[in-house]
Amino acid sequence: MPVWFKNLQLYRLDKEWTLPAGELEEKLAARPLLPCSAMSLESRGWVSPRGDEQLVYGVEKHLMLALGTEQKLLPSSVVNDAVKQRAAEFEKEKGFKPGRKQLRDFKDIVSAELLPRAFSRRNTTRAWIDPVAQRIVVDSSSPTRAEQLIEHLRDTLGELSVSLPQTEISPGQRLTEWLTARAAPGHFDLGEECELTGTDAAKSVVRYLRHSLDAEQIRRHLDEGLKASRLALTWNGRLGLVVSDKLQIKRVKFLEMDEVEEGAAGVDPERAFEAEFLLMAGQCGPMLDELLTSFGLPSAA
Repeated sequence: MPVWFKNLQLYRLDKEWTLPAGELEEKLAARPLLPCSAMSLESRGWVSPRGDEQLVYGVEKHLMLALGTEQKLLPSSVVNDAVKQRAAEFEKEKGFKPGRKQLRDFKDIVSAELLPRAFSRRNTTRAWIDPVAQRIVVDSSSPTRAEQLIEHLRDTLGELSVSLPQTEISPGQRLTEWLTARAAPGHFDLGEECELTGTDAAKSVVRYLRHSLDAEQIRRHLDEGLKASRLALTWNGRLGLVVSDKLQIKRVKFLEMDEVEEGAAGVDPERAFEAEFLLMAGQCGPMLDELLTSFGLPSAA
């Protein structure tokens, strides 16, 4: 199972994390993922982040956990076809077409009949708890799905005080400054992708992919008032990432992953998982510290 997070949705821990891995394991075990009931569309619960029986994976002070979601797949086209058939039978029997309320009733009845036979789909969302940096990082490109994990963790623990990072400088403003200067600070370098968004009513969008970011047309767009809403960066020559003006970090890639995978060949899977988790934490942690500091949010470490 891959260890590296592809997306980093950040939450600040407002209180010191003091719950040991063993106690966290016990609390998660009380809320495991269970199959959807016959009449339920969705079920959520905790699963192993690495595919075994362990619900909390801890190494040094870092913790990893995973929220599983099972959803029943009930295509609207199937429901609508069944409702049309019910409506046709109703009209044939009664001599007139069903009204809106009757059609809604048909839909409820049909959904209830089909739901127990619907196929199920499962997905997993992982989170990395870094007590030293006082943050939780959720591996999701969807803020909604990340928030679902945080809410489920809060319900499981009974209390969880977290907040989205509030930076002194707008991420979009800072990204625009870097793009305008054609340089990023510290260990960051500009990548080969950006998205520019207009501030006019039309909200025009211009995207550059696999493109040099010091091109003159990009400078003209910036002079015309467009702002950077997404910017590709590299950090320390080892990480590739894309940062948005909403402080969403996507498409994270360890640029030396091929060497890591070659070195892990033949290694015990548990030791390989531990080594990759430590590598991810050791690279992404300092990168996040530097990125947040550049936006005006001092590191908690």
